[in-house]
Amino acid sequence: MYIQKRNGSKAIFDITKIIAAIAGANKEVEQMHQLQTQEIKEIAGKIAAKVSEGTHVETIQDRVEDALLEKGVFKVAKTYIKYRYRRDLVRKSNSTDEQILTLIETKNEEIKEENSNKNPTVVSVQRDYMAGEVSKDVTRRFLLEEDISKAHEEGIIHFHDTDYFAQHMHNCDLVNLEDMLQNGTVISGTMIEKPHSFATACNITTQIIAQVASTQYGGQSISLSHLAPFVDISRKKIILDIENEMHIAGVQLEKEKFNALVHKRLQEEINRGVQMIQYQIITLMTTNGQAPFVTLFMYLNEVEEGQLRDDLSLIIEEMLRQRIKGVKNEKGVWTTPAFPKLIYVLSENNISEGSKYFDITQLAAKCTAKRMVPDYISEKKMRELKNGDVYTCMGCRSFLTPYRDEQGQAKYYGRFNQGVVTLNLVDLAFSSDGDLTKFWKLFDERLDLCYRGLMARHNRLKGTKSDVAPILWQYGALARLEKGQTIDHLLYGGYSTISLGFAGLYECVKFMTGKSHTDTSAEPFALAVMQYMNDACAKWKAKHNIDFSVYGTPLESTTYKFAKALKNRFGEIDGITDKNYITNSYHVHVTEKIDAFTKLGFESKFQELSPGGAISYVEVPNMLDNIPAVISVMQYIYDNIMYAELNTKSDYCHKCGYGGEIEIVESEDKLLWKCPSCGNTDQDHMSVTRRTCGYIGTQFWNQGRTQEIKERVLHL
Repeated sequence: MYIQKRNGSKAIFDITKIIAAIAGANKEVEQMHQLQTQEIKEIAGKIAAKVSEGTHVETIQDRVEDALLEKGVFKVAKTYIKYRYRRDLVRKSNSTDEQILTLIETKNEEIKEENSNKNPTVVSVQRDYMAGEVSKDVTRRFLLEEDISKAHEEGIIHFHDTDYFAQHMHNCDLVNLEDMLQNGTVISGTMIEKPHSFATACNITTQIIAQVASTQYGGQSISLSHLAPFVDISRKKIILDIENEMHIAGVQLEKEKFNALVHKRLQEEINRGVQMIQYQIITLMTTNGQAPFVTLFMYLNEVEEGQLRDDLSLIIEEMLRQRIKGVKNEKGVWTTPAFPKLIYVLSENNISEGSKYFDITQLAAKCTAKRMVPDYISEKKMRELKNGDVYTCMGCRSFLTPYRDEQGQAKYYGRFNQGVVTLNLVDLAFSSDGDLTKFWKLFDERLDLCYRGLMARHNRLKGTKSDVAPILWQYGALARLEKGQTIDHLLYGGYSTISLGFAGLYECVKFMTGKSHTDTSAEPFALAVMQYMNDACAKWKAKHNIDFSVYGTPLESTTYKFAKALKNRFGEIDGITDKNYITNSYHVHVTEKIDAFTKLGFESKFQELSPGGAISYVEVPNMLDNIPAVISVMQYIYDNIMYAELNTKSDYCHKCGYGGEIEIVESEDKLLWKCPSCGNTDQDHMSVTRRTCGYIGTQFWNQGRTQEIKERVLHL
């Protein structure tokens, strides 16, 4: 008979280990309080009788404690508990040491595949991972309540980003670039004044992005509208330059030629500025060893109609053209970069043929077909769901809740998310044994775990002084606080959000009802689960004046962690735990055959109940020769769902130059990426780009996520 060890592996059950453990504790107490040898064997025998296949070693040790207490040998029990605690501390310390050593030698498969945009062989990434392992250890032993830490380790919940929790850091930002550019900022102790050209503004923007990325651990977003005013500044400067050149040369140009020359030089500057942003973001490496997780927001109606909006359209158009082109890899081949992520807002003035900016929408469709971005926000649907406002998410999907300042004006830039704790809905369903009464009761208990975890995040940020991240709190990215001032007031009143994540809604509903949540008979239960989480957030918000919000978690490596935990706890259940992944948030299962329009229409109901963050997608084939079909999907998004994306593929084999789709094949119980042209399976000699959780990934994924990618069906 096998039992489960702490690291998830199996071991043959051995009763002599129980006998030895009790005997060891027994020896340390006075003789008058000691057990007889036969009594020890009897206790061990009773415990062994309750052990079944897959029993966790921690459960066995709990039973030893209970048996000693029931026997009334309290001093032996106390000694055993102390010994167990000391061993646990040593074990955790040793495991941290081992984790660090294995990641330095790049032998730790779990860490190697944790983040699809981090290369674990790079020393800066290793340094970040090493610090992260120490932070995880400190968090586990000192900063989190024991039941929260245990629930996290068992996959009942996921306490996100434990590798940064020891520091006073938060999750995502919506950077107030407008304030920083218009009113100046400070970077590394150097005063940066308002730029005098578009190109300079772009250069400063990239420096801000890098600084912000090094002081928080989530995604960040900036709006291109904040760069638009600098186009006219450059235009006026170019006009003066040309007039001076004409004066020196003693020539005069006709108005039409003069304007054409101004436009040409302005376009060249916009080209340089946009190229600077794209290449700087791609090549910048922050202190955690990766490019900044940054999103660029492209919303024409964010600025007033007229010259300013037309200037913004020039920036957006150039951004799309350069992204379609791509970037060259080390072989000189044009490929798809992971960053920056682009979001394009669909609105009445760009969504249909004949509308003023439809040509930009056509360009966006071509970019999506070739480079997987931009993603799309519907101005129409967002106004319905967000109090009449339209704004970008922070990073890939984390949305702020609507907020009005003291003057009643909507405010989004300069706000942030405090952190995330995710509930594993599949474990909740399994633990209820399919009993609805038990399900809702247990739901309350699991939500309480998440609530206390979220409050731990909130309380970790309380008292944080602005000095810990001057670029954020003192110089405009999020606020302009004084040195030594705390950020506490920004944690309340809806200024920032904190997220209750959820994962595996499909599997939860499947287990409880026997059907997919797309089935009309099961959908009401799925919506009830979503509403239950929203009701909990509303209750917590009323209690603390903190904006708790339901968040559709973008599982990356955690999908594999949850799947393994479910198998260990509940065994293999057909259609649910027979895979190495669980479904992201509320999404339709990746294997379910459903057309793009039906999928988006169905998931829109769940986006409405995920106000803290959500994104839907459709999986599509190569669409380069069918741009009208891409536009049809975009037009459907505009009318039916707030935020969605189209998933295409963009691969390249370095060995043979193949530019089609790299396949996933099974070899010796492991999934491998394989070039269908030359058979290359060396990941170091291929570029594979896939979207897995809102962002595009380029450094490959763990086995769970790889299986999920392999099993995706097309929706178009």
